Parts: sequence; structure tokens; C-alpha cells
Amino acid sequence: MSTENALLTILIDRINSDTLVLPTLPDAAVRVRKAADDPDVNLMQMAEVISHDPALSARMIKVANSAFLGRSVKVNTLNQAVTRIGLRQIKNIATAMAMEQLFVSNNKLIKTYMDKAWQKTLKVACQAITTMDFYLKAHKHTSLNRDTITLASLVFNIGVLPILTEAERHPEVFANPSFLAHAIQKLAGRIGGAIMREWGFTEEFIDAAENWSNPNYKPQQDCYVDFIRVGAILEGILQVSDKTASLQVYADKGIIESVEMFTSDEYIHALEDIRTMFA
Repeated sequence: MSTENALLTILIDRINSDTLVLPTLPDAAVRVRKAADDPDVNLMQMAEVISHDPALSARMIKVANSAFLGRSVKVNTLNQAVTRIGLRQIKNIATAMAMEQLFVSNNKLIKTYMDKAWQKTLKVACQAITTMDFYLKAHKHTSLNRDTITLASLVFNIGVLPILTEAERHPEVFANPSFLAHAIQKLAGRIGGAIMREWGFTEEFIDAAENWSNPNYKPQQDCYVDFIRVGAILEGILQVSDKTASLQVYADKGIIESVEMFTSDEYIHALEDIRTMFA
């Protein structure tokens, strides 16, 4: 058995036996998510929770002043930022920062993969959120919402982490670019779903992690994974033989207005505004 097949076998066995070491959500994100889920928490209490993490506090103020929220008057304090952003979006931003902290490595090759994986995630997230915004304008009574797509599009690719972590432990054997690409393609979806379950995320997030790159997936109505797949197609991360034809399927389903939408000035400007949240 080749070394590459050996690692694949190890990973698959660990997935099947529930012994694969999954990444844990950083403490700051856990605290913020717990506070946001408390029905009795108020914005002042949330600001107190966030204030214990200087980096998260700075990010909240930056997001509050970004074009993402469309406000011209700048805020200068954490309390002002929290009030402007709101509890649900704070939860998403904290999770986004936590994701970024997970994509780190001391191995040069693995670090390159980690950096690329995170940047790909952000690119897809911006496209998915923007596409969702356009969808929500045309579908007032949908059950979908911006908060969920923001979070789903930041965690959809989390399944690459255990693969890269395992390769980092044995770089002389497993840190091979062609092998890593193959392992990620083959296993990342299953692992991503397992991580979402481990973290206690709901079915929408499990679905996004498991199916965003599933070649047998068919577009559905009112499903978050479709917006992530559209974003991945637009960014060239989800490989398709014909990008226009693939996007047309989503237009036929009413998920996007038209393929031409993505080259319109309105869409491009909206996309740039979303990108300011992650800059």
C-alpha cells in the first residue's frame, strides 16, 4: 500500500470509528456564542464578554464601521459597535474570527494550504452572502436569512483541517501536494459534517459542509448549500466543465435572477461592500 493510500485508510477508519481528532472552537467564540444564545443577555453584557478579547473587540468596531452595515457615522467604542451590529451577527463574526485562528500551521507547505483554504473560504462567503442578499430582495417570504448564510459560508470548508493536521504530524510522508488535493477532495465533506455535528451546529450547516462539493448534488429551493455552491462556482473553487451552464441551472430554479446578474454594477458594488467585513 502506498503512503498516500495509507493516510486515506487511516483517515477513513478514524471517521468511521469516531476517533478522528476534530478541531475545537476557540474559547472566545464559545463564550460569545453561549452569550448570544442566552435569551436574557443584553447588548451591554455581550460587550463585556467581547471586551476580554482585544482582537475580537477591534474586529467588532471595524465591522460596525464597514460598508457591510451601510452606515456613514463611525463608532468609536465597543458598546456602540455591539449596538449597531446586533447579537446574531456578533455571533457570526466571532465564529468567523475563530475559523481564521484554526487555519494555522508551523509546517511551510501545510501553512500554505491553510492560508489558501481560508482565503478560498472568504471568497466563497462573500459571493454566497451577496447572492443571498439579491435572493432575499426577490423572495420576501423565504425561510432563509442572511445571518445563517454568513455563518454557513464561513464553516463550509472546515473539513480540510483534520486532513491538513494529520499531514502536518507526518510531513515527511504525507505533506505531498498531489496527495493532499486528492485527500481533501475525497474526504473533506464527510469530515466537515462530522465537525459540525461535534460543535452542535444545526442541519443547515451540516448540509453545507457535506454537500457543497458533492458532484451528485442537485439544486433545491430554499437551501443554503446552493448559495455556497454558486459562490464556489463563481470563484472557480467548485470545478465544473462549463461555468455559465452550471450557473444557469440555478437561474432555472429561481435561486439566482440570471447568470448576467453577477456582472452587473449593482452586484459588483454589493460584493465589494460585503468584502469590507472580512478585510
